[in-house]
Amino acid sequence: MADTEMQKLIDRINELAHKAKDEGLTDIEILERKDLRQKYLKKFRASFKSQVEMMQIFDKSGKEVTPEKVKQVQRDKGLRDD
Repeated sequence: MADTEMQKLIDRINELAHKAKDEGLTDIEILERKDLRQKYLKKFRASFKSQVEMMQIFDKSGKEVTPEKVKQVQRDKGLRDD
């Protein structure tokens, strides 16, 4: 999801949060808020997983110490050839 799309989700979630605090939400807005939160979490988790799968870890001496599980995911995706 593009940053602008994610920001639009966050902005709308925040609008509904302020409205809920100030005057309350209609039943439709409560459902919308729930849906928006689920979409946000789904996209956040996918983005975070992708970042973890792309990382490489090195110790102070410069030796790669990336966990084997992450290396295997990278191999499966064609990102590693070792």
